Amino acid sequence: MAKIHFIGGEKGGVGKSLMARVLAQYLIDRGAPFLGFDTDRSHGALMRFYAGYASPVVVDRYEALDAIMEAAVEQPERRIIVDLAAQTHDPLVKWMDDSGVLNLADETGVEIFYWHVMDTGKDSVDLLRRLLDRFGTSLKYVLVRNQVRGNDFAVLEQSGEQARALGMGAKVVSVKKLHESAINKIDATSSSFWNASTAEGYSAALGLMDRQRVKMWLREVYREMDEAGV
Repeated sequence: MAKIHFIGGEKGGVGKSLMARVLAQYLIDRGAPFLGFDTDRSHGALMRFYAGYASPVVVDRYEALDAIMEAAVEQPERRIIVDLAAQTHDPLVKWMDDSGVLNLADETGVEIFYWHVMDTGKDSVDLLRRLLDRFGTSLKYVLVRNQVRGNDFAVLEQSGEQARALGMGAKVVSVKKLHESAINKIDATSSSFWNASTAEGYSAALGLMDRQRVKMWLREVYREMDEAGV
């Protein structure tokens, strides 16, 4: 069955592009074919770090967004990753509504996953509420609790929105903060996570211990993703 993974959260700075990169590397390491679409016109992470797997897509052009569904239907064994830039929710929803995307997905056997990447703030919870109100059980959800700004998700847990999402079958993936020195070096050299974590990679800026920290971090995120069944 074809799978489309929208990596979103609407709010800027919560780690959407980081999660898209991790999912891309996860699929590579698991030997699963995929195609990426990058909606960020100026700082596209998939285009920068996984250029061989990704193409740009303009969210305010239906013809561009159509390519996402067409790619999923044409090669159902290949997963689709869509890295959603901030402020792309409304045009994406308009395209889905006007084009009957959810109905077409049902007819063609395409599963649509929405990865809601969150920090510990109330804004992320409010955006989750808006997402669940809008789509209900029409989408499959993965709540990404990104610890980039802390690991206390009490606001989310006390809001009832996490429990609501779980009641709809959502999965939860927790992502610990990667050591700042390592992620800065990875970004500075535009390295894939494979290059950053292996001695064979070309990222000479990362020393032995940086590579070890990245390898351990990836192992932990992969474990979370395996347990979530994504």
